[in-house]
Amino acid sequence: MRQQGSINREDMLELTRRMTLSRTCFSRIAGAYFDEEGYVDGTFNRHFQKLTGAERQQNLEIAKAIPFSETNVQLNEYRFEPEEQKPGGIRQMLMALNDCGLKNDALLDTFYEVSESFFEALGLGQLPQEPFAIYLFYGTYDIPRKGTDHESQWESEEVYSFLVGAICPVSGDYEPEPPVSGFLFPAFKDRSGDDGRIEIFRKET
Repeated sequence: MRQQGSINREDMLELTRRMTLSRTCFSRIAGAYFDEEGYVDGTFNRHFQKLTGAERQQNLEIAKAIPFSETNVQLNEYRFEPEEQKPGGIRQMLMALNDCGLKNDALLDTFYEVSESFFEALGLGQLPQEPFAIYLFYGTYDIPRKGTDHESQWESEEVYSFLVGAICPVSGDYEPEPPVSGFLFPAFKDRSGDDGRIEIFRKET
């Protein structure tokens, strides 16, 4: 992948304003727990609104950490190279996960099986050498049209469907720590989805 362009901080803040208990944009959360050797130790796939209030709040903090991170420092925009857009590439996997809204357990299992090479291909390096979890969030955002005065209007301009992925170390009874890396796909650029790009988060820069 090639780092290209910069991220508009206001775009990211617009998304995070829809990541609250009162008006969450997420409809589904899925993921897997891994042991220190990188083997799957359990999976989950839930409708987001069926979580308890405390669970929703905890998971919103994980998801929100990706777009709310320091833009163009911890969170950077990348364009997929042509070979990464071919069948069997990482973009195709992300597109399939987004298109099914995380409702395809067989596809998710495949994703967990190839997660090490997948995240390496994203440039996120090796997965943690300690127990960790991969969290995946599926959301949609009705992007309101803005007039020439930049004030939001009632009608929707576009429905942006997207994935947030986060890698979190876990301790004890699968208690997650803040994300150490993750992504937002498709990229949210100029208040629109761009599936030729991805925004990648690294806690350590």
